[in-house]
Amino acid sequence: MIWPLIGSLALVTFAIKAFGPITVGGRDLPEWSAKVIASLAAPILAALVLTAALANGEELAVGADTAGVALSGAALLLKAPVPVAVFIAAAATAGLRAAGV
Repeated sequence: MIWPLIGSLALVTFAIKAFGPITVGGRDLPEWSAKVIASLAAPILAALVLTAALANGEELAVGADTAGVALSGAALLLKAPVPVAVFIAAAATAGLRAAGV
């Protein structure tokens, strides 16, 4: 019962992704649209991070994962390397969850 749904979703996703190259073809995009597309990456990434950091599956909530993201953000602001910031986030989140927060 689930496989027809998965197949139809895959076909719709393929059609949506193929729509742009089919309609635009080999032509260059207008300058304004290229600027808009380029400026969308940061807000979309920020929205994904905020949603992941503040959601517990059903509603917005602050918990151990939120603290981990905040600490890693602070580490990045203090010019820490990305692997160190990831380790800080993981350690803080694991420690707070172990403590029952």
